[in-house]
Amino acid sequence: RGAGFRGLSVRSTPAHFVRAIVEGVTYSLRDCLEVVREQGVKLTEIRATGGGARSPFWRQILADVFQADIAILASEEGPGMGAAILAAVGAGEYEDTRTACDRMLKVKARISPNKAASRRYEEYYQHFVTLYPALKRSFRGCVDLGA
Repeated sequence: RGAGFRGLSVRSTPAHFVRAIVEGVTYSLRDCLEVVREQGVKLTEIRATGGGARSPFWRQILADVFQADIAILASEEGPGMGAAILAAVGAGEYEDTRTACDRMLKVKARISPNKAASRRYEEYYQHFVTLYPALKRSFRGCVDLGA
């Protein structure tokens, strides 16, 4: 539990809160992406599917924060498609998961980052990386108090 909003004013609207939540979730996903990159994994493409991928608003934020092209898959059933891919490989229909993915997954759209927005988001992300650990300790304290 725990959340925080930085930079609030009397002019903040519900839309500002929605955007802040989407951006915060995306920064958290970027943290996960950075762990993958730190392991030496070279990503050639980032794919998105399902609920969040239906939102043009969120797709653009993903591309901007990740500073990478986002491939939107035609199938919106990520977990089901993943299970089908593994079943097809297990049944011997495909040699490996890479081949199965190449044959079974179709990209319906690609979203490229907006360079100016990416630069701005990089600054915000660096603030997130600094603030999150400090706030996390505070959130734990609130939970311990029963808040």
